[in-house]
Amino acid sequence: MCLAIPGRIVRLVEPGATSRVAEVDFSGVRKTVNLVYVPEAEVGDYVIVHAGFATSKIEEREALEALEYAGQLSALAESDSVPAGPPATGESPPGAPSPTPS
Repeated sequence: MCLAIPGRIVRLVEPGATSRVAEVDFSGVRKTVNLVYVPEAEVGDYVIVHAGFATSKIEEREALEALEYAGQLSALAESDSVPAGPPATGESPPGAPSPTPS
């Protein structure tokens, strides 16, 4: 599964015409990101980043909403509200091999 995260461009590190690199802030964590796919992105813009590349520019409202949802998911995953695996019914999940007697 792939996960793309929104971040805000805080400064251009390498503002060249053929290779644009920026420092992007992800809720306090700053990373270097390649802007080759979003040449129109500037300082202050929010971008979606996957594997070190900004893949698209998004509106601030969308970015903040996505970050809020990510925070909620993180908090939920850290709580006891989310089961760690299949329900404890004593049965194997569908498609799982049956246990062999020892």
